[in-house]
Amino acid sequence: MSHLPDLKSVLECIAEHTRRKETVVFTNGCFDVLHVGHVRYLSQARGLGDRLVVGINTDQSIKRLKGPLRPINSENDRLEVLLGLKAVDYAILFDEDTPENLIKQIRPQFLVKGGDWPVEKIVGAEFVRSYGGTVLALPFYDGYSSTETISKMQR
Repeated sequence: MSHLPDLKSVLECIAEHTRRKETVVFTNGCFDVLHVGHVRYLSQARGLGDRLVVGINTDQSIKRLKGPLRPINSENDRLEVLLGLKAVDYAILFDEDTPENLIKQIRPQFLVKGGDWPVEKIVGAEFVRSYGGTVLALPFYDGYSSTETISKMQR
């Protein structure tokens, strides 16, 4: 990929969408080994609004969260794969352990995570609700997990 999106340009685009009264949806994750559960989830998230923004943990962030053997795919590869999905309008890397700072800059109308996250544990939920935004846990698709896929491959 010749040009990786930077936060400033993504925020400028989001500001323009907001001016046009378009609904911005935000989600985040590692998206290390993409599977059909991810694709279904991202499509459903996109269906909630006009634009879907995906925050992606950097390689270093994933190592801190999941251990030294992760990620399998590099941050630039994961970013390019997600940007290739028709459901995803913007994807941006973040290096913190949580996307809280990114959420505060984007100010989405919808903040969503997969159903394996209880709504009360979704980072940024209180902030998004403070200005009238909606926080949702979308359905989890049993049997689809990057960790489980990696385990199968190792067996």
